[in-house]
Amino acid sequence: MNIIEVKNVYKSFNIGKEKIDILKNVNLDVNKGEFISIMGPSGCGKSTFLYLLGGMDKPSGGNIIMDGKDYGDMKEKEKGVIRRRKLGFVFQFYNLVQNLNVEDNILLPLLLDGKKPDSYKKKLDKILDMIHMSTRRRHTPRELSGGQEQRVAVARTLIFDPEIILADEPTGNLDSKSGKEIMNLFRIINSEMGKTIVQVTHSDEYAKYGTRIINLKDGTIQS
Repeated sequence: MNIIEVKNVYKSFNIGKEKIDILKNVNLDVNKGEFISIMGPSGCGKSTFLYLLGGMDKPSGGNIIMDGKDYGDMKEKEKGVIRRRKLGFVFQFYNLVQNLNVEDNILLPLLLDGKKPDSYKKKLDKILDMIHMSTRRRHTPRELSGGQEQRVAVARTLIFDPEIILADEPTGNLDSKSGKEIMNLFRIINSEMGKTIVQVTHSDEYAKYGTRIINLKDGTIQS
């Protein structure tokens, strides 16, 4: 069952009078429950492609269908709801609020969506156990290591129980030990929780944690 369909997608930018093609006729189907790793050299369009999948940017041509709905047919408000409830985002930089503790950073998406955090207490406890941060729930990001911060960022994506997690170089700022911990966490989220994951990575080692590797080069899928 396809949860993401990418059909003949192009993306270009105009710099002065010059047109720069970033993505060229990209086609890809992502099945529910897959863990896809997107690889390729810098500037090949990996991150741009991920932002298009997340509805954070618009393609210059083609269609992106998310869970049966075409982004091109949606208003921005509807796309915003999908980004908050159906998609989880993990970036290279953790994007935690420095004056909020671990617990409040994880619960922040609920507040932004008008939900009551009290009704998510059991779920929060379960997520904190899974990322091994129960004893640090009252710590602020300044009191955490980079690997711990990224675990909190991953946990924040799970509070809404999204169907899909999009990760852009999630280990880019981490040492090898912390990077492997994050990748093992993603593997658990994929295999035990059944979440579909699409990650962008430069690492051959971390790409192999996925169930399928997509190689991008010069804006096209090579293999």
